[in-house]
Amino acid sequence: MGKRSRQRQKNQTAGRDSRDNAGWGAGYADIVKENKLFEHYYKEQGLVPDGEFEHFMEAMREPLPATIRITGYKSHAKEILHCLKDKYFKDILELEIDGQTIEAPQPLSWYPDEQAWHTNMSRKIIRKSPLLEKFHQFLVSETESGNISRQEAVSMIPPLLLKIEPHHKILDMCAAPGSKTAQLIEMLHSDMDVPFPEGFVIANDVDNKRCYLLVHQAKRLNSPCIMVVNHDASCIPTLNINVDGKKGILFYDRILCDVPCSGDGTMRKNIDVWKKWTTSNSLHLHGLQLRIAVRGVEQLAVGGRMVYSTCSLNPIEDEAVIASLLEKSEGALELADCTADLPGLKWMPGVTSWKLMTKEGQWYSDWSEVPSSRHTQIRPTMFPPKDPEKLTSMQLERCMRILPHHQNTGGFFVAVLVKKAPMPWNKRYPKVRKDVSSLSTAQTEASQVASTPADAPHLPETAVQGEGAEPEGEGDSKEQEKSPNGTSLAQETPTLQEGICGPPASKKMRLFGYKEDPFVFLTEEDPVFTTIQSFYDLSPDFPKLNVLTRTHEGKKRHLYMVSKELRNVLLNNSERIKVINTGVKVWSRNSDGEEFGCAFRLAQEGIYTLQPYIRSRIIRVSVEDIKVLLTQENPFLSKLQDDAHAQAKKICMGSIVLKYIPNPDNPAEPQCPIQLCGWRGKTSIRAFVPRNERFHYLRMLGVEVFRDKQGLGQKRKDEGEAGMEKDTEEANAGENEEQMDSENGGESQSEPKVDQGTSS
Repeated sequence: MGKRSRQRQKNQTAGRDSRDNAGWGAGYADIVKENKLFEHYYKEQGLVPDGEFEHFMEAMREPLPATIRITGYKSHAKEILHCLKDKYFKDILELEIDGQTIEAPQPLSWYPDEQAWHTNMSRKIIRKSPLLEKFHQFLVSETESGNISRQEAVSMIPPLLLKIEPHHKILDMCAAPGSKTAQLIEMLHSDMDVPFPEGFVIANDVDNKRCYLLVHQAKRLNSPCIMVVNHDASCIPTLNINVDGKKGILFYDRILCDVPCSGDGTMRKNIDVWKKWTTSNSLHLHGLQLRIAVRGVEQLAVGGRMVYSTCSLNPIEDEAVIASLLEKSEGALELADCTADLPGLKWMPGVTSWKLMTKEGQWYSDWSEVPSSRHTQIRPTMFPPKDPEKLTSMQLERCMRILPHHQNTGGFFVAVLVKKAPMPWNKRYPKVRKDVSSLSTAQTEASQVASTPADAPHLPETAVQGEGAEPEGEGDSKEQEKSPNGTSLAQETPTLQEGICGPPASKKMRLFGYKEDPFVFLTEEDPVFTTIQSFYDLSPDFPKLNVLTRTHEGKKRHLYMVSKELRNVLLNNSERIKVINTGVKVWSRNSDGEEFGCAFRLAQEGIYTLQPYIRSRIIRVSVEDIKVLLTQENPFLSKLQDDAHAQAKKICMGSIVLKYIPNPDNPAEPQCPIQLCGWRGKTSIRAFVPRNERFHYLRMLGVEVFRDKQGLGQKRKDEGEAGMEKDTEEANAGENEEQMDSENGGESQSEPKVDQGTSS
């Protein structure tokens, strides 16, 4: 079983690294970009319009353009766009590198508000060319601080088609490495004035190690509305929530089902696909893709939208999965018409006929032609429906296939499903009440319900859970779980019969990887709030119940916040789900803080979430004040301008908020709010902001910051300003909160140095 489980993890991660922010057309010069089987297969399928096949193949052999997306989570997006246009893109105009003319970056015509751009520069050119050194450092720094995402263009499409609103409950089923997850979070936070949107994102991945990639992506965006979990997407557990004091089932408003795939649409950057491509890949993945998609629509709320997507052009992984899903749904699902959703995007409509080919070159047009020796590899769900009326009613032409030569992108497939009613197998089977105490008894009773072939579920190879079903957790009582109407769902897996919908069988949930620390919510009476409340003068509506820590015993090192809705999920499902990470850090313990009035200092990660509730210890600063605070290590209070200086003198020592409010009458200054964590010392003041965020804010203020090729220090064009103190790689621990927190067992020793009054 262990081997099989590891193989499943391998399958579920295949083809997903190759679609988001990997590649960019670098290297692999020794691999011949030719695969006769690939060409023969796609010529026969007829997916490419007549007369365009050679153009299609030429595009597949060309390096993929570099694409970047400016994140929309913060209102800083417009400032970043202004910075890109005015500084970096102008330097690239008509640049020639290694005999190649670099074209000026262009916005993606179909992405809203010029927030996504592409250029013909490969990743190799960007990284290696001295002429592009500043641009490369800008990309790296802004990516780390969460303001830019280097993401393939077609990978940006699924979140846009989900039509996210701030109140939506969203599930990302196969989320790693997380570029699309980041888009979902940004859309939830489209209104920066709302610190806690009603909606949330639960990002799942089967691979425990890859879940930490998700955590890294999520941390860049500093959202209290994201939870990363670690489960097999094909049997991800149904979650309970408390609704008006009663236990209910969590159904999602939006689901992103970006399944593992063969990845032949990524040949332009994932060059070794040329050598490894075979039709067997799609045949092996089809069953897994269908099981994940079935599990997704089961957890989708009636009226909700699910986007199914792959970076494969193969109908076996695309239309075949959608057609099978629609057939099983018996009208509960329909394909949405997305014709008007992304004006400017060129795509081919889905096909209604396709064939299968083995790696030996044998073609099959219908299940009846498949010899019994191949029935374990080839399944009936891989073929188009036979009934012409049923096929017409599915409207498969509403699926979208993006071909690389149409807009110089990767290959991609996407379909948007809308749920009109509950899935039919939940309505068809009344179950035995949960009145048994052992698995064997439950299975015996369940098998009596589904003992005939007519009761068998119509699912390929391995059955999945039914809607509202719950896999058994390790170490629990192994009792049968309940469906939304309180009835048992687990069954023996009967012999499968084609054309029949049924309640799929239960699976045992397996947990892999590291054991995570518990999530412990604080009570409103927790003594930790006593000093925090008075020190920061928290407003009465501050949601104390949303504050959590990661330890049961000893001193609390860090305090985190989650939204009210995610708190609901956590409290009601602690034994059901393996949570890797959630929440945003808002306070960290300072070892010497108590002598200043509070043992907890503010954390930069959570400042935009927390600041609306803070009513004291706020210093309003100007653009010039921010420049001083971010370029000098420990400036005297007197270095601040008169207004900020006067405010600072009235505040006692300790953690502070440095707040910049834009002036609409001065368009030369940044037109977005800026909030920084700081420390008011005895005679000095400093900002506690991680390195890349320092660079980000300085760029927005018109100060260019970069590191020279030898890494000897930070350079600036504006010689009139005071220089950066030293290489930020070697800056002291106080400059980066993560470094501060790692000292002395997680408690900072760097902050009290501010109190000595020294100035750099």
